[in-house]
Amino acid sequence: MSGIIAIVGRPNVGKSTLFNRLIENKSAIVDATSGVTRDRHYGNGTWNGKDFMVIDTGGLTVKSDDIFENEIRKQVMLAINESDVILFLVDVQTGITDLDEHVAKMLRKTNKPFFLVANKVDEGSKLYDATEFYSLGLGDYYTLSAINGSGTGDLLDAVVALLPEQKEEIIIEEIPNIAVVGRPNVGKSSFVNALIGEERNIVTPLAGTTRDSIKTRFSKYGFDMNFVDTAGIRKKEKVSEDLEFYSVLRSIRSIETADVCILMVDARDGIESQDMNIMHLAVKNNKGVVVCVNKWDLIEKETNTARDFENKLREKMAPFNDVPIIFTSVLEMQRVQRVLEKTMEVYTNRKQRIPTSRLNEVMLEAVERFHPPSVKGKLIKIKYITQLPTPFPSFAFFCSNAKYVPESYKRYLENQLRKTYNFEGVPLRIYMREK
Repeated sequence: MSGIIAIVGRPNVGKSTLFNRLIENKSAIVDATSGVTRDRHYGNGTWNGKDFMVIDTGGLTVKSDDIFENEIRKQVMLAINESDVILFLVDVQTGITDLDEHVAKMLRKTNKPFFLVANKVDEGSKLYDATEFYSLGLGDYYTLSAINGSGTGDLLDAVVALLPEQKEEIIIEEIPNIAVVGRPNVGKSSFVNALIGEERNIVTPLAGTTRDSIKTRFSKYGFDMNFVDTAGIRKKEKVSEDLEFYSVLRSIRSIETADVCILMVDARDGIESQDMNIMHLAVKNNKGVVVCVNKWDLIEKETNTARDFENKLREKMAPFNDVPIIFTSVLEMQRVQRVLEKTMEVYTNRKQRIPTSRLNEVMLEAVERFHPPSVKGKLIKIKYITQLPTPFPSFAFFCSNAKYVPESYKRYLENQLRKTYNFEGVPLRIYMREK
């Protein structure tokens, strides 16, 4: 299970720069103008073998002219509540401000572990200036320069030590855990309710009605599984919060404990960036995926409408597009049972074990047909293949000069595995190891 790190602080202290540094990607907009980040961004990083998610929050202000001040405050509080560790970022160049004091007061009220981080310590002379932050009463602090990366290693060493342990490889549920995930208001709760035949989850036309994840045992029609509706019951008067990001956080928690994820998509919208974000989370966590295109009854159809829609979905999902796509109407109960059948097929595919002798026979023949290209004059010879003892399909290819095997050849090997064996809906992991 990966942990969640939230970065908080007043505007223009370098939160987005640090966010980009931690995820090793420039996905957050960085500008000298304060308040650029109003929504939260999230991304995945890894350090010392531990995966984590980082949340970049908007800058907190008090009694400002920014019309988004209250929304930013709500978003920051959501991020703090969902995180495992908080990074409180301050600016050594401007020193302590009233806003820093305000954030410090907020953090004293939380029971989450947090780190005081002095940013923009770009040279040795700034180290002395950082001692001022002791007066915030938060104890020791870390110094770094988010823009050039100095000091981030020491901070990450301390942070990942407090993150929850990743336990997926030792936890194998006997009963399949199926997470129903997707953007708000695509029909997740209606889907679960339709299956179990009762109003187990609140359903309203308002996006984000469901709040917490609810696990429901489903044992009908020859199926036996646990459904997790990523979300849960919440009061209608609180639906005004911006919950699209919150739903992603809940999806993450549910995805981590699932075997297969049913990604529900609204047929009227197609697959959007938020859907892809959730799917990538499922793939990154090595979960099976079934795509359920809901509300298909609301679409005007021509001869090839479903085929064209499916082709567009697969283009967006590439390179992992070996995924079952089912067009449903939960309200009309159209093809709902087909979703269950495919979900169980994917669950079975994910648990599939291939005998080593058969695996070597098939894959060494594929290697002979198309040898790995030599890189920098290094000849690569694959000698032996075995499936690793993980809860998801992963394969080790023992070869010479393993570090020179290009990603394109790993994709070739994956395609050959999929061509021979049924891994529909399941991400595969290919590891090249020195013989």
